[in-house]
Amino acid sequence: MDLVLIEALKVDTVIGVYDWERTLTQTLVLDLELATDIRPAAADDDLGKTLNYAAISERINAFGAEHRFELVETFAERLAETLRQEFGIAWLRLTLRKPGAVPAARAVGVRIERGERGSS
Repeated sequence: MDLVLIEALKVDTVIGVYDWERTLTQTLVLDLELATDIRPAAADDDLGKTLNYAAISERINAFGAEHRFELVETFAERLAETLRQEFGIAWLRLTLRKPGAVPAARAVGVRIERGERGSS
């Protein structure tokens, strides 16, 4: 199986467990690996036969604007579920970072894998 990559996508959202965090927008940084077979798209040079990373990126930004979660874990889990359902993604790896959440760290976050990767 091949992978479509989206790296260092910045998403603005309201997220956090503290009251002060719930009053402002914060930026999350996402890396995604999305399993698909790129051969049909490559054979015909047809965007309709692959995962459209521009459309997926737009959906992720809309998701961030639409939802407010306390935990990055919840954001990651619900986003993965949404992407798999809406784009027919069999397997994905999502790394979500929250920069500045811990002063001594560049970022904190989670990495999840959902679905079946398959083989080619």
